[in-house]
Amino acid sequence: MKKISMKRALTLVMALCMIISAFAAFGCVNASADSHFVNMYFAETYSSTHGASTRHIYVQTDGNASNQQVTVHYYSANGNAWYDDEGEYVKTLSDGSKLWKVSIIQYGGLNEYDYNYAIKYVADGHTYWNNNNGKNFKREDLGVAPITVQRGFYRFWNAGSHDTITAVLQNYAYHKNVFVRVTNDGWKSYTDIPMSYSETNDDGTENWTVDFSRTAENAEDFEYCVCYQANGQTYWANNLGENYDSYFRIYQ
Repeated sequence: MKKISMKRALTLVMALCMIISAFAAFGCVNASADSHFVNMYFAETYSSTHGASTRHIYVQTDGNASNQQVTVHYYSANGNAWYDDEGEYVKTLSDGSKLWKVSIIQYGGLNEYDYNYAIKYVADGHTYWNNNNGKNFKREDLGVAPITVQRGFYRFWNAGSHDTITAVLQNYAYHKNVFVRVTNDGWKSYTDIPMSYSETNDDGTENWTVDFSRTAENAEDFEYCVCYQANGQTYWANNLGENYDSYFRIYQ
């Protein structure tokens, strides 16, 4: 039998140890990889005539986990404690992720409505948090959703009135096409009206607006949605499939 030198034997042992270590490290990465996610999708606020302000926070989670539970952990600037409100399932999005809605109600009007909040997500027996990279969420309109529409300021939008529609969207590309699609006859016909860039927000999202004058006599038949096209992709803000109407206002 051919003898192996001490130097060669030591080299082989070291190489074997490196291979074993590599497999062990690879196994650890796979075992600890986190496939779950929780994101703030978008949020909106409105106030009733009775002085109560409601903030709807929409949360996106992965769709494969079982026994999912979403909670918003929030602190009100005019309060002195943290509170938890649990979310309700809304729908499954086209990519298979799930959308949840958490509603926070406060009496005192919109001026009192100043929250810091984080999102808690429980799935498959594990707890995950999204606290906006340690800054918490505040009054952001848009999270990871491609686009949303801000509520208007007037209580009713009747024939002959004038208002501005504002869309908040992600800046996916410099060149983009944004327009509002409106109907007055239940979508038997519709009109597309171009929107214009207004401003860039602190988080990099953009506001696009259009001034619109109502001419239809029947406000009940008026509906609209907003289309955003960039990089060959098309995104719609359509109130989660319900479309927006004359009563999509901050003050209701």
